[in-house]
Formats: sequence, structure tokens, C-alpha cells
Amino acid sequence: MGAEERDLYRDTWVRYLGYANEVGESFRALVPVRVVWASYGVATAYVTADAIDKGRRAAAVHAQEPGRASRVGVAVADTFVWQGLASVAVPGITINRLCAASLALLGALTRWPLPWRRWATTALGLAAIPLIVTPIDRTVDFLMDSSLRKLYGPPGEPPASR
Repeated sequence: MGAEERDLYRDTWVRYLGYANEVGESFRALVPVRVVWASYGVATAYVTADAIDKGRRAAAVHAQEPGRASRVGVAVADTFVWQGLASVAVPGITINRLCAASLALLGALTRWPLPWRRWATTALGLAAIPLIVTPIDRTVDFLMDSSLRKLYGPPGEPPASR
């Protein structure tokens, strides 16, 4: 990938599709559950498309090298696992639990009508999204570096020989 070439999945508005499930979880108290599940479908499609894109890029970069298939496999797997954790699983659980706890606390501590509590919970969930992104990304980096990446090395480098 050239220095001037933009990554559609990391450098454009498309990146925000990875946040669809956090938005869905934020609205869980207000929308039918099928809408929340659809938001996970959007986020999972983004993760899958990014993983395929990184595999194609690795195939192009390493077209004439031995071990090309391994490098492509590592690029796809690393991207899919990282994005699956950092864009879907961990933030989805985080926003889900934050919103559930806030709805319960508002019910116990206030006399607000249920619609107000639901909207307040949604607002809190939406406000939390930008605050959780960096800590989750760094945590997933650490977890991946401490586990899977020890098996195959960082993406872009040849897999470790056994």
C-alpha cells in the first residue's frame, strides 16, 4: 500500500460502520431487539469486509514471495479477530452493560417516568462510545500481542517458523 493510498476501512467514513452495534446497544431500551441485532449485522459485515481487504492487500504486496498464503492468512485472521473483539464484542458488551446498569439505577434512584429513563440511558450509551474506543483498542492490542500474535507474529511480517 502506497503512502498516499487511503484505507477505505480505516481512513474514511466507512470506519464508523464498525460502531453500528454500539449505537444499537445504546438504543436497546427504545427499539425492538431486531434493530439491535441488525446493528450487529452491519458491524460484522464491516469487520468481514476489512479482513478480506487486508487479505487482498497482503496478497498484492507479497505476490511473488514464498509463504504468500501464510501471510494472507495471517492478515485476514489478525484483522478479523482484532476487529471482532475491538469493534464488535468488547464494545457491544460494554455499552450493553453500561446501559442496563444505568436504566436499573435510574429506576431505583429517580422517579422519572420510564420513557425519560430510557432516553437518558440511550444518551449515556451514545456519549460513552467515544470514551471507550481508545481503551478497548489498546486492550485488544495488548491481548493479541500477548496471545495470538505470539503464534504468528505481527501482521505484515512473516509467520514465525516452528
